Amino acid sequence: MSSPSTTTAFGGAKSWRDGLAAVLAGFAVMFAVAAAGAACAGAGGLPDGAYPRVVAAVVVLAAGGSVDASGGVGSLAGAALDLSVLPLSVGLAGALTAGCAFLRPLRGRAVAGPRELLGRAVPLIAFWLLALLGTGLAARQSFALSPGDSLLPDIGKLTDSSPTVGFEADLPATLLGGLAWIVGLSVVSLLVSRRAPLPAALVRFHTAVRPAAFATLVLLLAYVALGVVIGLVVAATRGHAERTLAVVLLGLPNLAWLALSVGLGGVWEGRVEGPFGLPLPHALDQVLRGPGRSTVDVSSLAERDSRWWWLVVVAAVLLLGTGVLAAVRSPAGIRPWRHALHLGVALALAVLTICLLAGVRAGFGLSLLGIGDVGGLGGRVELTPVLWRTVGLALLWGAVTGYLGALLARPLRHRGPVDRAERPARP
Repeated sequence: MSSPSTTTAFGGAKSWRDGLAAVLAGFAVMFAVAAAGAACAGAGGLPDGAYPRVVAAVVVLAAGGSVDASGGVGSLAGAALDLSVLPLSVGLAGALTAGCAFLRPLRGRAVAGPRELLGRAVPLIAFWLLALLGTGLAARQSFALSPGDSLLPDIGKLTDSSPTVGFEADLPATLLGGLAWIVGLSVVSLLVSRRAPLPAALVRFHTAVRPAAFATLVLLLAYVALGVVIGLVVAATRGHAERTLAVVLLGLPNLAWLALSVGLGGVWEGRVEGPFGLPLPHALDQVLRGPGRSTVDVSSLAERDSRWWWLVVVAAVLLLGTGVLAAVRSPAGIRPWRHALHLGVALALAVLTICLLAGVRAGFGLSLLGIGDVGGLGGRVELTPVLWRTVGLALLWGAVTGYLGALLARPLRHRGPVDRAERPARP
């Protein structure tokens, strides 16, 4: 590893090599997960060799990019497509891989200068944007759909013409979103890792941030792991295995973290209109198909199936474990109210991020001769959070379980890590 004195703001040769390795590993994992998920969703049967382009588009969306969709049916009809959904399974796989690869060369020291950390981050960001640019250039396709395709079942009958659907990555928006994505990943990686160094001026914040941040990350991953188990059981026992596996490989965190926020008492609003929808749990689909804009919370779901009340129990148990984990990883002597504050803020920020990432907006509409929509052929899916209530309850839950976790962790007699920078000098 280059020493701080020889590392420039743009990193040394080893920093660029490590950055390239992290980006290649992250994109390789994202392409593998996206390819498997798209295949399970039926994209392998798309015409004109569109499958690899669809995989590239999924990776672009997962890495913070933007993809525009369009369609048409001959000269008489036009199709309007609107899609805003993040395939979090793909993004999470890439984030974990790239984040671990980014942190590995930095482990082993408590302190590193800002110049050294910047020298490590710049190559990662540069290579990430280059890889995202190449993927965005590949994420474009226009192909015809036969009238029998499930996506547009009746358009061919109306216009006596084969409908076409196209998509293309919005490169400026993709690069801007990708920049925010990789910078955020770098910051979060440094926050959750106990072994990664920090600038000397920030070491004093180590005990306030890292234990709660790490415990919150474990909570989010626990929900995803629980969702994987449930998804595999559903795929094995209830049929439609490919459809279920597509959800697991493309959007499982979207549903798992939605369950977390709802279990905390959070509220989402949305609707499903028309023949189109998303592969959602039956009770959630029923709620969203109500008249007008529907409210999604644990009580509205439990009206369809009382077992949804278990979301509150699961949230309480896992959050209490999160509080204990944060306390165990903290140095001894921190008062319970400080644990409460740290975990409350960490959980509120995590739920805020979930609200910003897990929302869904998708729609399709068809117009003839440029006037109006053709009834029965359009559809819309929307799911957005009520931020003030969802984030506010996360703050409250985090504070309560952080305090209780600190009390429960006392009998463990774990003194917790002590930063080398905080150890008193020997006389």
